Order: sequence, then C-alpha cells, then structure tokens
Amino acid sequence: MRYRRRLKRNGILRSDWSRGLVVAAVDGIEICSSFARCCDACMQREVQHKVRGEMRTDIQYYHRIVAVVIVGTPVPVPLGIRFQKDGEAEVPCASPCCRIWSATWGAAFLDLLVGDALYLQAPFVKEVERLGLDWAFTLKENQPDLLREAERFTAGRRLPSSPILSRSFAVGTCHKSIGRSPIAWCGWSKRFASSTNARSRSARMATISPKARSTWRWRSTNYYATNFELGAIPPTFIQQLSRSRWRIDAEVFQTITTDCHLKHPAVHQSTALVVLTMIRVLAYALSMVFYCRQVCSHARGSCDGFHEFAKRLAYGFVALSPNTS
Repeated sequence: MRYRRRLKRNGILRSDWSRGLVVAAVDGIEICSSFARCCDACMQREVQHKVRGEMRTDIQYYHRIVAVVIVGTPVPVPLGIRFQKDGEAEVPCASPCCRIWSATWGAAFLDLLVGDALYLQAPFVKEVERLGLDWAFTLKENQPDLLREAERFTAGRRLPSSPILSRSFAVGTCHKSIGRSPIAWCGWSKRFASSTNARSRSARMATISPKARSTWRWRSTNYYATNFELGAIPPTFIQQLSRSRWRIDAEVFQTITTDCHLKHPAVHQSTALVVLTMIRVLAYALSMVFYCRQVCSHARGSCDGFHEFAKRLAYGFVALSPNTS
C-alpha cells in the first residue's frame, strides 16, 4: 500500500492523455508450442503441418498466458500474468488474474481496464465492476445484438470533424444492459487518401483507374462499449483508450518474445516454465522502468533505443563474468 501511494505521488503512473486515470489492458498470448515436448499443464490440439513434404495431423502441445499491463503510462508495466489451464478459455482465465492483482495492489490502484472484443462478456464485465473499475472494450460480432443497435443508432449521422486527431467521430448512448450497467458507444470513422506518387500500391489500388486513384478513400467504423458517461468527456478519449490496448501486443509481448525468447520451449515443465516466464516478465519491467526513468530522463542529447541499451547492458554483464577469458 505504501509503494502504491509513492508511485502515484511521484508521478510514475502519470501520462498526458489519460486524464489522471491509471489505465490497464488485459490480453492473452500463446507461448511454447511444440510437437515433441510436453508437461502435465500443457494444452493440446490437433494441427496439420508438413513433414518431409507430406501433410500430416499431429497433436501440438502449447501454453497460453493472460497478462494485465498498465498501458496509460510512458512505460508499460506488467502487473501480473496467469497461465491458462487445459480446457480453460482466455476470458475465464483473466478473471482470477484481475482478482489477484486487486488483492495484491489494492482495488484503488487502477481506475480503468481496456481490452479487445473478446472480453466484452457479461460475467467478465460484472467481475471488473465488482472490483470497482471502469471499463472500455471494443464492440464487434461477439455481441451481435448490441452491435446492430449501435450501427442502427449511428446510421445516417453526419460525423463532425475532430481537429485534435484529424479524424471523424460520432457519439451515441444506449441503456442496453450488459452486466447490469449502462452501455455507451462511440463510433469512430477514419479516412485515408490514396496518392498517385506512392511507390508501392496494394492489389486493390492497382485495379483502380489512374483518374480515380487521387480521389479514392477507405472508410471504416469501430465501436467501443464502455460504462463511461460520454457526455462528460470527448469521444477522442475513448479512441485513445482503444489505441492504448495495442501497447500490450506491440510493446510488451513483442519485446519479450523477440529479445527474451518468450515463445521458445527451452524449459517445458510446468513449474520451471512458470518461474522462467515470471523472470522474463520481471526483467522486462525493471529494464524498461530503468531505461525510461534513469537513461532517457538524464540524457543530454539523443539516446540509444531500448534494444541498444539492452545489448550494452548484456555485454556489460558478460565482461564482468569470471568465466570470460
């Protein structure tokens, strides 16, 4: 509890866009898939793959983890991870993970939880609200009734221009109940203009005549379900929340997978794999916090990226090793 108050007081969890809220994202990733190595905690599935030029069906063993990461800060900070059990889905696995960090850090540590459309389910929404958190999830085909109502509500509306992000937004509210809470949605439409001077063109652009290329536009609309009162905040904030959840994939999972070999099945035993995964996540969190708070903040000029910093740090440990000649 003391460390939680110190983090907030020192501004570690502060950001320019989150309006003073501590925002976390929840997501899952598959790790350590193998056709040969397995343990008692492995999940199984049948996969067709090519062996010596022939297609065959074998049993593949793999693990999945669900992570809760603070994404509203300059540095994404993992709060906790949990391994899925065999036969357990991702969303039921995320509920105990949320309860664990809530019991560890306190219910008031986080303010808002974001996630993709998979987590927009009534049991999980009830669990998040029971922990005292607000939430914002992407609305897609997994909630067909609510999606159709959102599409009907925003159909034919003229989207006012947003000078902040140069995009267009339409805002609507609905009191349809999911998890005994009101739902508000924000429809986000974005436009991209084609360029006749572009060097690379997609297959779809190649079929368009040169005259039509300069005026071609692509438009898509995304819907976000949340229990926020949209009348009190601009719709751009909902869009920023949705974009922030991508950091758990683009920064956390990708970095740990690329630089820490998260998906490599080197140790495929239940206890050893859990310990090694925890060490990797902890090493990533401490390295990122040290890099941003101590290296970037004290740099007088342009500093190296995180990857270069990690290499220099690793080479320093190798140089100090007594086994090196």
